[in-house]
Amino acid sequence: NPYAGLVSHLRAAWLSGKTRPLEYRVAQLEALGRFLEEKQQDILEATALDMGKPSFEGYFTEILLCKNELNETLNNLSRWVKDEHVDKHLVMQLDSAFIRKDPYGVVLIISPWNYPIHLFLVPLIGAIAAGNCVVVKPSEVSKNTEKLVAEMLSCYLDSDCFAVVTAGVEETTRLLENKFDYIFFTGSPRVGKIVMTAAAKHLTPVTLELGGKNPCYVSDSCDVQNTARRVAWGRFFNAGQTCIAPDYILCSVEMQDKLMPALREAITEYFGSNPKESPDFARIVGDKQFQRVRALLSSGRVAIGGQTDERERYIAPTVLADVQPSDPAMQEEIFGPILPIVVVANMDEAIDFINARPRPLALYVFSCDSKVVNQVLERTSSGSFCGNDTLMHVTLTSLPFGGIGNSGLGKYHGKFTFDTFSHHRGCLHRSMGLEAINCPRYPPYTPQKLGLISTAFEIKRKGMCTLL
Repeated sequence: NPYAGLVSHLRAAWLSGKTRPLEYRVAQLEALGRFLEEKQQDILEATALDMGKPSFEGYFTEILLCKNELNETLNNLSRWVKDEHVDKHLVMQLDSAFIRKDPYGVVLIISPWNYPIHLFLVPLIGAIAAGNCVVVKPSEVSKNTEKLVAEMLSCYLDSDCFAVVTAGVEETTRLLENKFDYIFFTGSPRVGKIVMTAAAKHLTPVTLELGGKNPCYVSDSCDVQNTARRVAWGRFFNAGQTCIAPDYILCSVEMQDKLMPALREAITEYFGSNPKESPDFARIVGDKQFQRVRALLSSGRVAIGGQTDERERYIAPTVLADVQPSDPAMQEEIFGPILPIVVVANMDEAIDFINARPRPLALYVFSCDSKVVNQVLERTSSGSFCGNDTLMHVTLTSLPFGGIGNSGLGKYHGKFTFDTFSHHRGCLHRSMGLEAINCPRYPPYTPQKLGLISTAFEIKRKGMCTLL
């Protein structure tokens, strides 16, 4: 296997204990901070070349949010790594019982192309913080960013413990044949199944950050203008190439009629009368992706936008009206600047529509009535939930981010990333003395010993009283 030597090299470094000291972890994390600072312009240029990402969007997602994750980790790591002492029953009051946060070992991070810095760097921050050695596999689709990461990251991180592998599909398949101690994958459910199958051969635990069709229910009791602005921003940010973008709207026919002019107004406000000329609207990342997204324009009727330019990989911000559940745009994650509207009669029908489909990565609801928001929250299941806005929940390092079912497995962001890459090892350290305390558990067994054991070990329900 072409990667066996690399994995063995990193495993030897991990077994040496090099990555375990807190000072080492902090030094490597601070080096990542220097990477973000010193290569900021290179990052913005690379993402602009790959998908026309506006510098504002590039800085916000690839720089600022990564710095937030990094600073959150550096601010709290000394507390996170400490042993967590736990409650004990009567027999062990003089002993030490605690949870040790151990690194897994050599971990693999496979990242996608749509946010090519953010989606490898945030898990990498947690993996380093937890004390692991790491192999990073950036996406080959965003080739300029891949080249930047491959050439520059080794200038900042310890090459004995951290490596970047550039690989296509065939090479990644060979990479996955190696035994890793943890695999963190971000991508599509289809590829996620391949990764999970490969991991199963070594019984390797995984986190799968996948995608799906994120519903957005707009109730009749909403502020139409604000709803349109927030939905349009979330849908057309990065030209819709966002795994948590609202994938389709569910609303009444009356609300569809109200939303349409408000969405048109928001799109014009954001990108002008010709979004193709706007410096603030990105492009589709590749020809293959462009052709797939363009084919979805046949769904329903084009109410706003619909223009395309294959040479520039440009698809205008588009809204499709009167879309049927059987239309092509409703059969797969869109991952482009197209927003279908599916008409439902009411909230109950919208909830039934959502629950009849695979559980999404994110679920959105807009309503001025908090009861409606809470009803949708309580009666559905999704990786995350956001009421009266889109995308903004991922800016909080205090919230876990991850999918459920078809949209993923596991969670990260902030301390959740550290916990994901840490094995929580249950530990008990007992005294060698006081053997009399242990005698009731040893044979020969007697009813008296069982009574003592029951008294010493039993956990009683709170609020229960004992009759004497």
